[in-house]
Amino acid sequence: MKQGLNCGRVLPAALALSALVLLGGSARRANAQENQVAGPQGKTPGQVVVHGKVEMLHVQGNVYMISGAGANITVQVGPQFVIVVDSGLAQMSDEVLAAIRSVTDRHILFVIDTSADPDHTGGNHNLSQAGWALPNSSLNPLDSGSKGGLSLPSGASIIAHINVLNRMSEPANGQPAIPGNLWPSDTYETRYWRLYNGEGVFMYHPPNAHTDGDTYVLFRKSDVVTTGGIFDMTRYPVIKADQGGSINGSIDALNQIIEILEPEDNEEGGTYVIPAHGRICDRNDVVNYRDMATIIRGRVQALINKGMTLDQVKAAKPTLDYDGLYGATSGPWTTDMFVEAVYQQLSKGKAHEPKAGMGQ
Repeated sequence: MKQGLNCGRVLPAALALSALVLLGGSARRANAQENQVAGPQGKTPGQVVVHGKVEMLHVQGNVYMISGAGANITVQVGPQFVIVVDSGLAQMSDEVLAAIRSVTDRHILFVIDTSADPDHTGGNHNLSQAGWALPNSSLNPLDSGSKGGLSLPSGASIIAHINVLNRMSEPANGQPAIPGNLWPSDTYETRYWRLYNGEGVFMYHPPNAHTDGDTYVLFRKSDVVTTGGIFDMTRYPVIKADQGGSINGSIDALNQIIEILEPEDNEEGGTYVIPAHGRICDRNDVVNYRDMATIIRGRVQALINKGMTLDQVKAAKPTLDYDGLYGATSGPWTTDMFVEAVYQQLSKGKAHEPKAGMGQ
């Protein structure tokens, strides 16, 4: 697999990112009159705004969730620009953009991909092209309007872990598996990366979880975490073994996320969590999901230790008491597929050793 791959605009976009971070303080001082976040324009927190087939919900702080466009999309509205986490399906981009414009007129500067999954990345090109003002435009807050002033290139930067770029650019039958205009333009390889947009925005990379390129994102001041495919309220953990995913890595990643979640009374409220699919959650939901995955892993391991075959393990129904919440007999990720993925990894020693500590 390629490492450190550069595509067209990686380097210029990265330089623009560095300049933005360095100039954040002076830009904010120059725009003191705009320190109020643009939005929610009279809408109360928690109110759902419907745009066609998508819904936009104010989570808390500066963070919103858009559902109905594929995977859940997270939108953070800062004092100068907008950060979007995951872009949904391409055919839903117009409605996604309309939802974003209903709460802010700020431009999208960054799109963060939490994995290479098509329902997370399909709208990358559309949101990027609609995202940022043209150079030298009066809408570009970093353009001083004078000769030699700083301008950013048109279009939002697409950020992901390097493994996402490697995965999306893998050739298939002599052609790129995914069109190049959907690839990340900026990548990171460390265990975390940070942006600033009125609050700290931390991107963490847990290895070998849902895939080997996952990112989960913490919006520190708003107290919201978006998890990507690591946590999905609608199904069992999706383990893409062909993309470096594992059951142990998935549980490790859930533990890392739990470490940064702060509950309010009786484990309710506090830090809110946006899963890949499903409703907004809190710490208690993630703990229950982690416990479920850990219990099922233990049950499958115990059955393997008894010498059972895959068919015998499936017949023993190690997921039975959780099937009402997460089970499926059809669709892209069924209960049988989950049990088989766990069985194959545990029986062949390919589940990856559990690791402790956030971002290890």
